[in-house]
Amino acid sequence: MTVLFVKSRERTRFFRFLVVGTIGAVVDFGIANLLIRVFGAPYVLSGTISFICAIFSNFIWNRLWTYPDSRSKPIIRQLIQFAIVSATGLVIRIPILRFLEPLITKLFLDLPENYLFLPPDALGQNATLAIAVIIVLFWNFFVNRYWTYSDVQ
Repeated sequence: MTVLFVKSRERTRFFRFLVVGTIGAVVDFGIANLLIRVFGAPYVLSGTISFICAIFSNFIWNRLWTYPDSRSKPIIRQLIQFAIVSATGLVIRIPILRFLEPLITKLFLDLPENYLFLPPDALGQNATLAIAVIIVLFWNFFVNRYWTYSDVQ
């Protein structure tokens, strides 16, 4: 019975982590697209800035909602741990954005325009960002769960 309770609690935490991550993805995609499309900022720089904004959003929501029982560590220590995990995620993410984006954009460029709802470069950039977000999501969840929020039963 205890094992089922623990598994259920971990599933709930993972679900909440996904919801928080979705909010973070909206922050991430929104800021990246704003910087690229409105301000003309370079793609990788925009993706980096948007990622940092998402880190702060995700930390606040994870601390308040996903892991509300994680209070034995000082908030600054947890923020630093969360930032280290996220920065490592950024190191994973940047090569994905840099090297995968041209390949994915080319796939969209090869499609007939009447099949596309956005310009090929926007589709390629957002598809690449989605792939990077999914890969980094799993890194972030497991390392944060067992390091940043290790004080949670």
